[in-house]
Order: sequence, then C-alpha cells, then structure tokens
Amino acid sequence: MRFALLALVLAWCAAPFLWQVVTSLKPAAELVSLPPVLPTRLTAGHYAAVFGDPAFLRVIANSAVVAALSTVLSLAAGLLAAYALSMLRLRGRRVILVVVLGISMFPPIATVSPLFLVLSALGLRDTLFALVVVYTAFSLPLALWLLANFLDTIPRELYVAARVDGCSNFGALRRVILPLAAPGLLAAGLLVFIFSWNEFLFALSFTATEAARTIPVGIALFAGLHEIPYGEIAAASVVVTMPVVVLAFAFQRRIIDGLTAGAVKG
Repeated sequence: MRFALLALVLAWCAAPFLWQVVTSLKPAAELVSLPPVLPTRLTAGHYAAVFGDPAFLRVIANSAVVAALSTVLSLAAGLLAAYALSMLRLRGRRVILVVVLGISMFPPIATVSPLFLVLSALGLRDTLFALVVVYTAFSLPLALWLLANFLDTIPRELYVAARVDGCSNFGALRRVILPLAAPGLLAAGLLVFIFSWNEFLFALSFTATEAARTIPVGIALFAGLHEIPYGEIAAASVVVTMPVVVLAFAFQRRIIDGLTAGAVKG
C-alpha cells in the first residue's frame, strides 16, 4: 500500500512534466490531434528550433545571471543576519523573525506599480540589475528565516569556544559556523534560485526588450498572432526545467537536512 501511494503521488507530480516531454518530441502534425495520443515517431525538430533562436539563448543567459546573483546576495545577507540573530543573541529576535515572515507574505502584485515607478525614475527599467535587486529583496526573508532556524540547531558553545580561542565574530562565522551551515545554505539557495529562475510577474512588468528578458517571459511570448507553437513551447519548458531538476536530485539529501533542521529538538 505504501509503494502504491508513493507511485500515485509521483505520477500526479511528474505527469505534467512528462507530458511536456512527450509533446516536445511529437511531430507538428500530431500536436493538435484529438484525443491526444503518444507520438507515432519522435522528432528533435522542436529542440532544434528553440536552440537555433538566438533570442532564446539570450533569455537563458539572462535568467542564469539574474538567478545566480540573486541567490548569492540573498544567501550572503541572510547568513549574516541569521548569524547575528542565532549566535549573537540580539534582543527582539522573535519580533524580527515575525516581521520578516510577515514581509514574505506580502503579495507581490501590490508592489508592482510603485516598484515600476521607482525603477523608471532611477533609469533601471529593462535592466538585469533591477531584477536582481527586486528578486533579492523578495527572497531575502525566506533565506533569513530558513538560515536562522538552521543555525539554531548548531550548538552555540562552538561559537563561544571560537571566540575564547581568539576568533573575531567574522572569524568564528568563517571558520566554525559556515562549514556546519552548508546544508541550510544549500536548501535556502536552491529555493531562492528556483524563485528567481521561475518568477514571471516582475520580469514581465520591468522588462521590455530581449536585453533583460528572462525565460518565463520569453516562453510566454512564443505564441504568435495566428499560431501557437506548442512543440517549441514544450521543448523550451523541458529545457529550462532540467537545471532545477538536476540540482534537486544532486543535493536532495542536503536540502532535506536544511529544510527539516529544527523540526525536532533532542
């Protein structure tokens, strides 16, 4: 029964992605056949069309840059803040975490208009820098919350011992806390990367050309006036999903450790 339930859950979660894979390999003539069936033959033409388009390669590069920079900045700022809250025992720690959690629940749609006006006034609209700043601001509360909870599981006596041995606050962080925080950093980093890689609303609102356009917006603009290229859309969706899938499988054990840290106290 357990394996049957796991197989059912797996099929439910993986079915949309697997159907995209099947669609991306179908010949153009079979894409709109009803009822939808498995392809009679496989074709790589849709992938060739996607990778043959310089605009698509540009949006992949843009997304990679934006997601990587947003992840690095969120982890750097989140780790420093979480270190101060967990190891330095700042006053009002609970209040700070509650405020951070409340900020993370604020609907992004409510901030689009003011952010658009601010970025336009600063001359940052349609730039990668604008997306990096916005994504970092919205993903930082999540990174801080996860890292603070993870650092709480590290014995504070290690920090105290490092300070007694002559380490500064930054020295204790770099030499003692940072190596032990690797699972939490990986978990938070992957979640921030996925958010930045998949985000659509801000990318659509703050970009106007291919110079700063990211993958979700690029795929959304595939559709033409009289024809929807289902095969190319499916192929592009599979291509941009694979990096996240590979990262999740490669670091799944560390991610689970980071997400479940603090769930059980001994």
